Amino acid sequence: MTKKLMIWLGVAVGALLLFVIVGKKAGWISTDNAEKVSTEKVSKRDIVEKVSASGKIYPVTEVKISPDVSGEIIDLPIEEGDSVVQGQLLAKIKPDIYVAMVDRAVASVNNSKANYLNAQSQLTQIAVQFEKSEKDYNRNKDLFNKKVISQSEFDVYETAYKSAKANKEGMQQAVDAAKFMVSSAEASLKEANDQLYKTSIYAPMSGIISSLNIEKGERVVGTSQFAGTEIMRIANLYEMEARVDVSENDVLKVSVGDTCEIEVDAYPDKVFKGVVYQVANSASSSSALVSTESVTNFTVKILLDPSSFVDMIDVKKKKFPFLPGMTASVNILTNHVYAVNVVPIQSVTTREDSIAKNDSEKKKTTKEKLKEIVFVLNNGEATKTVVTTGIQDDEYIEIISGLKGDEEIITAPYSSISRRLKDKMKVTKVDKKELYKDKKGGDEVSVEVD
Repeated sequence: MTKKLMIWLGVAVGALLLFVIVGKKAGWISTDNAEKVSTEKVSKRDIVEKVSASGKIYPVTEVKISPDVSGEIIDLPIEEGDSVVQGQLLAKIKPDIYVAMVDRAVASVNNSKANYLNAQSQLTQIAVQFEKSEKDYNRNKDLFNKKVISQSEFDVYETAYKSAKANKEGMQQAVDAAKFMVSSAEASLKEANDQLYKTSIYAPMSGIISSLNIEKGERVVGTSQFAGTEIMRIANLYEMEARVDVSENDVLKVSVGDTCEIEVDAYPDKVFKGVVYQVANSASSSSALVSTESVTNFTVKILLDPSSFVDMIDVKKKKFPFLPGMTASVNILTNHVYAVNVVPIQSVTTREDSIAKNDSEKKKTTKEKLKEIVFVLNNGEATKTVVTTGIQDDEYIEIISGLKGDEEIITAPYSSISRRLKDKMKVTKVDKKELYKDKKGGDEVSVEVD
């Protein structure tokens, strides 16, 4: 009897021990082994959705200047950084060869005009001869018809008439050709004068000499037949823009008129204002080879607000805050809402809407069956709550529906929220700092990353 009692007692103790172990793991007994979490109340905040991008600063208007003619720079009255007005002389190319071309063209025009006058004079003489031949022909034709003169005599007058007529027509064509030669020579003279004029280079717009690539005495190549030498650039440094690359995932959020916050590496403690004024309709590619793995970006142009940097301009010292090519980081404010219910971004995760009964059903689960959820702390339990989210910023996300606004939401650790927490699972609320302490009691250097 004692032996049977001992056996039954052993079985009972084992069963009790097994129940305690399973119960603790499941959270049925005690909360010592319950999932430790930290929480935060649903709050009301203003949310501003941003699209971040990087790029460079450029003038809105910048003109590259290359000479039309080749030659030596003999005058350069400007320096880099100078302010110039439209029509101001920027540089002068040695004009000797172009002066000679003009002189040659003038001589050609005069020669063509002389030939034209000579041809007209010859035409006048031939016209007189033709007129005499025509009268003789008409008179003798009447005599021939009256049988006064013979056929052979009439043939002489007819031949002379036709010859004179042909000479007149030929001379008229020569006169026309001489006239065309005059027009051609005058066109060549106009071109030579134009080439001579282009030896002086004038400012096409008012602005600042942002780049000067030549010095007095250098030879430059004109753009008439070649690419030409870029001698300088004129830019309006009072109107600047940021050109940034926005990924294809974000570009549809950006619209013309969106306000922007612009940070320039040269001014780490200052934020400039701007507005989007152009969004590219086609992608920009940094590589000629396009592959499925390449990143597709779209260029967005942002006009900087002059009022945010006008006080930094010193014209007398030729000092402007922005120089073409400066690096900039931009936050484009694409959307905003005010005083809405928000929760920390990491407290929102996705789970299946329904529980799959077997592996085959799990495989059939699609993204459409995934729902956004948060876990609400309710009497020591994590209650799964389906929510609808809106826009987000770097820290918080808008909750459109699913929460009343007074709930306490589990916000950490993210590994528990994304994988381990289940509906109605027992949890223990602790301070957030305690979640990231190691077993020896020291604080971990890095925060848990899922």
